Amino acid sequence: MRAGIVGIGRYLPEKVVTNHDLEKIMDTSDEWIRTRTGIEERRIATDDVNTSDMAFAAAQKAIQDAGITAEEIDLILVATVTPDSPFPSVACRIQERLGAKKAAAMDVSAACAGFMYGIITAKQFIESSEYKYVLVVGVEKLSKITDWNDRNTAVLFGDGAGAAVIGQVSENRGILSFELGADGTGAKHLYQDEFIIMNGREVFKFAVRQMGESCIHVLEKAGLTKEDVDFLIPHQANIRIMEASRQRLELPIEKMSKTVNKYGNTSSASIPISLVEELEAGKIKDDDLIVMVGFGGGLTWGAIAIRWGK
Repeated sequence: MRAGIVGIGRYLPEKVVTNHDLEKIMDTSDEWIRTRTGIEERRIATDDVNTSDMAFAAAQKAIQDAGITAEEIDLILVATVTPDSPFPSVACRIQERLGAKKAAAMDVSAACAGFMYGIITAKQFIESSEYKYVLVVGVEKLSKITDWNDRNTAVLFGDGAGAAVIGQVSENRGILSFELGADGTGAKHLYQDEFIIMNGREVFKFAVRQMGESCIHVLEKAGLTKEDVDFLIPHQANIRIMEASRQRLELPIEKMSKTVNKYGNTSSASIPISLVEELEAGKIKDDDLIVMVGFGGGLTWGAIAIRWGK
């Protein structure tokens, strides 16, 4: 028995903040942002929309897409670094709202790699036959921990949520291999004080190296090669980092998801948001081999090779 994704959904706030909007409030330019990050606009949640609201909306869509009811969910894992409050967890908040009465619930803190950590944690419960369905949500309201006076970080981040239901899938499909990792010596390069603090140069160097290596590692673990990859979904942090991963896999540009231009860096939400985007665009089909890879504060990283389909 193998675990895979049986349902998926996302939520994006309605408010769009463009680079031109940011030009009006800080010393930056559309050209500067686009050429260095690939970002053109991002979504920002209004004050009355919290992290759990976005998580709930994405979770509802994923459950519906899976064709199950909330009562069937055994465990809820929410990857976030921006919970409504330190406790209760976002997972507990949405458990009540969803009506997932039998589900255990907890948050996962691995920054932008959180969704990968959540998926792999869910995999263990499914493949051990302890649980039938696990709901994994990646959600962030990064706007509330962004210093809008710091042009180096303020231009990068956006808000949003993505969710997936993990369950048993048919033979030859599902998660084929994974890699999770952490390097606490790099914690000083990306962390939250009152706001997000980042040493962009050091994070860039780490990400370019680690994202590419992790992609290769999960293929080797699955007994596959670069030629077997049908689509790459990297964490949408910076187009130059994403391009380094694509080039490491020697993939044509049309085989890599690019949503960073529209949504910015949504941390743990970026991979599931992108996955929904590409599915809706018809770029991912049943039995395609997908590589998903992310990195984040910690420093953390994670990658998955998955054969798509139920």
